[in-house]
Amino acid sequence: MSVEEFNVVDVVSVDPKTDRVVLTISDHLDWEDTVGHQTLLQGKFNAYLAFVESGEILQAYPHAKERHVTFRVVFKYRPDPEGEQFLLMARKVIEEAGFELRTEPFFDFDPAQRETC
Repeated sequence: MSVEEFNVVDVVSVDPKTDRVVLTISDHLDWEDTVGHQTLLQGKFNAYLAFVESGEILQAYPHAKERHVTFRVVFKYRPDPEGEQFLLMARKVIEEAGFELRTEPFFDFDPAQRETC
């Protein structure tokens, strides 16, 4: 499951600190093609919004009932400046829809430092 699969919710969890349902997007892509990357993220955000707003989330995850929803993106690579601007705009749209958007890096991958078996 990843940012490239629009018809799949990557991870659903409940944050024990906030009691919010967290829908996580796993983003493993670099930002070399920033426009393409932004397009994929936009498609994934739209799919997640539709999943929640249609009520499908309650059918798939009844524990989501009466909980606020957070969309969370975990990045393998840090967004480039254009990606950061895109995420600011996406955050605004998602918050206007009544949800929260969190973004965080998982790690920066350097193939030169990868251990081999």
